[in-house]
Parts: sequence; structure tokens; C-alpha cells
Amino acid sequence: MTEYLDGAVIPTGFDVPVEPLRQGAHYSGEPGCIARARSFASHFLDRLRTEWCATIGPRSDGAVLLVVSELITNADRHSKGPYILELEGTPASVTVSVYDSSGAVPERYPRDPERVGRHGLEIVHALAEAVVVEHVPVGKRVKALVPLTEA
Repeated sequence: MTEYLDGAVIPTGFDVPVEPLRQGAHYSGEPGCIARARSFASHFLDRLRTEWCATIGPRSDGAVLLVVSELITNADRHSKGPYILELEGTPASVTVSVYDSSGAVPERYPRDPERVGRHGLEIVHALAEAVVVEHVPVGKRVKALVPLTEA
């Protein structure tokens, strides 16, 4: 939509299609990359709050950061090469995608409170609305849709 004010044309921006906020980062597996990925995700959430006026409560904020931590940790432990974190957000949800070079599908173990370790995908499934694993030409992508509503 365009408004006219004293002969001046003022674009209002309502005629421009809106896309989700997207941002990505590349990690080579060096020490500290999981903490850097969490920091990257935290800055992304701040941008979502500022640029999209998204209301993100502490529970949703923590859920996104935990999903990022678990997926990046899995990529770090199980792939032989670099991995990519891609975030896509709207006021309603954040999609966390991690690409790595391993073609092996991650295994989700049944709930077992006595098991030490291997709870990563169980946690991701508990926090995400949907989790999808897709093969890509150089490995796989694990994608988790995390809702931002405080239920």
C-alpha cells in the first residue's frame, strides 16, 4: 500500500511480503562451539523480540536454547566434519535446523530415567512440536519446530 502526503509518495510496507527471520552459522567442531551456538541462538531470539515484537517467555527461551544445545551436541559427537545451525523464527515459533555430514539417522531411545546419557532426542521431542530428519546430499538435516507460546 502507498500513501500520498502533499505530493510525496510514502511506502507503508504493507504491500511487501513478510518472511520469517532467518539466520545461520557454521561450526567446525572446535572446543566451545556448543556454547557459541547457544549464544548465537540467544542473539537470534533477541532479534526476534526486537524486529518482530515477539513475546518470548523464559520457558520458550530456554526450550529453544536447549534444543539448539542438544542438536549441536549430537552433530558434534556423531559427524566427521563441520555442521551448520540454521534458525528461522516468527512470533509463534522457531525452527532449529542442524545439518551435519553423517548420513546416520539419530536414534531415539525409549524413556529410561536410570540410563546415563543418550537423552538428547528424547528432550528435543519433548520440547518441539515436530521433529524431522531428512537426508541431504552431504549428510542429514535434523529440524525441530519449537513453539513460542507459554503453555
